[in-house]
Amino acid sequence: NAGTEADVYISIYGERGDTGSRQLLRSWKGKKFLKGQTDIFTVEAVHLGHLYKIVIGHNGLGSGNGWFLHKVVIKDPVTDLDYTFLCHRWLDQGQDDGKIARELTVTDASTFPGRQELELKREETWAAEKWKFQEGNTLQFYNRLTHGFICMSPDSQVDALGDKKNKYGKVFFIWMYA
Repeated sequence: NAGTEADVYISIYGERGDTGSRQLLRSWKGKKFLKGQTDIFTVEAVHLGHLYKIVIGHNGLGSGNGWFLHKVVIKDPVTDLDYTFLCHRWLDQGQDDGKIARELTVTDASTFPGRQELELKREETWAAEKWKFQEGNTLQFYNRLTHGFICMSPDSQVDALGDKKNKYGKVFFIWMYA
């Protein structure tokens, strides 16, 4: 009972955009989404560049609609790269966490060359900014909507009013946008 008769949809996301939600209609197999079966589909779309995530799910209709998804592999015919998205979870309202759709990120860093560059940038940014979070520093977060501050003091107290001048000396402003 790990297969599904429900309609399955996928959205593929890359550095240049996404496909939007697409129903997976015609498998290269006779009957699709059977337990233990690998199904192959063709999805026509503009070239999305390097892929980084997918959203896959089903409409929950039909008898036995629960589905255990092992993984999704997308082969880019332009670059000849394979993108692997591991799931190993149920898409079933009565199993696991009850979700019938999942957002999956690419699991093989070698297929996303920008991932290593992004990780390096993250490390460089943290190295440059971590001094703000050292003991004794006070942080103030400014909310543009309320024009107010939230102040986090070294003694772990949070002041929703966030006085701009305080006894701790160093004050750092972190602008948060929503």
